[in-house]
Amino acid sequence: MLLKSPTNLNLKDANVSYYPKFLNQREADAYFLSLLKNIKWQHDVIKFFGKTYEQPRLTSFFANNGKAYCYSNITMQPHRFTKDLLKIKSRIESQFNVIFTSCLANLYRNGSDSNGWHADNEKELGLNPIIASISLGTARVFQLKHKKNNLLKSKIVLEHGSLLLMQGETQSNWLHQIPKTRKIIGKRINLTFRYIA
Repeated sequence: MLLKSPTNLNLKDANVSYYPKFLNQREADAYFLSLLKNIKWQHDVIKFFGKTYEQPRLTSFFANNGKAYCYSNITMQPHRFTKDLLKIKSRIESQFNVIFTSCLANLYRNGSDSNGWHADNEKELGLNPIIASISLGTARVFQLKHKKNNLLKSKIVLEHGSLLLMQGETQSNWLHQIPKTRKIIGKRINLTFRYIA
């Protein structure tokens, strides 16, 4: 399947492309229901300025090389890839000629679940990592802001079945987040594929 031209966010010091229909409706619906049911979701706590908080979402981590993933004082031990995750991973890899070793899955249960400002720049991801982010379920707003220039901001709604591809110097120069919303909304699953050496 040939991809249609992506939406390029045209961000300074970054390379971010959005593919709204990477998975068709039938595929996206099936993956969402299967992953929601079959992934072993966990609820971790994070330490922030000496205080401990429940992470405002559920997570699960997968890898094919046994490497753990550490962020916010959390060390996630990997599960084996499920068949569904392997299919999605293989499709992204073949379309973009990349290789991923891991996937961090996030489950946003409602509008109160979120992911604060951060960059995917952990040292195990290497310099200028490629991050492929699949969205399934309820659409959520994705915000970005430049680390050094407060005037440089952007946002996009990540739709069901979409792919957001972040590469180049994006993680070095930009932060991103999924903010909370007061709207009554349904569940969203986000899959972020990464290469951990």
